[in-house]
Amino acid sequence: MEKGNMSRAADEIEVRDPVSAPGADGEPVRTTRRFPMFTKDTARPEGGGRAAPRGAPAPARQWPILAVLCTVALGLLVTAFDAFRVGTILIGGALLAGAVLRWVVPDVGMLAVRSRFTDMVTYIALGTAIVLLALMAQPKPLLEIPFLKDVLHFTVEEETE
Repeated sequence: MEKGNMSRAADEIEVRDPVSAPGADGEPVRTTRRFPMFTKDTARPEGGGRAAPRGAPAPARQWPILAVLCTVALGLLVTAFDAFRVGTILIGGALLAGAVLRWVVPDVGMLAVRSRFTDMVTYIALGTAIVLLALMAQPKPLLEIPFLKDVLHFTVEEETE
């Protein structure tokens, strides 16, 4: 292009406020670098889509979270009927199963809260902690950690005579 044509084209360009995608009414929305005062929408976490097609009933669309919650409810029921260790292990196992579901199933519905990695780390950490605490519960713990008595030096032990 000639120099004269370029300057003429630059003169014809009208500089306006920067705009982004159209708003709800179809008009362009002015962009800004500031964060909004109030959040109007949030992004769905990865894998947060329905676990079944839209036409399926609601329980079928959310089967992963229902499976975890029903297992936790069963664990609480077992715990209430004087089987503390078994019920608590069942609760921890439900969280570990939730981590497996989050890893294996592409769309888990409401089981997806954060990113896939964060959800899995959270479910694994909580599930493992609950299972380990259930195995170490008194009386007659099934798991004894040798250095735990040294770490918890302030625990009260019975004196044997």
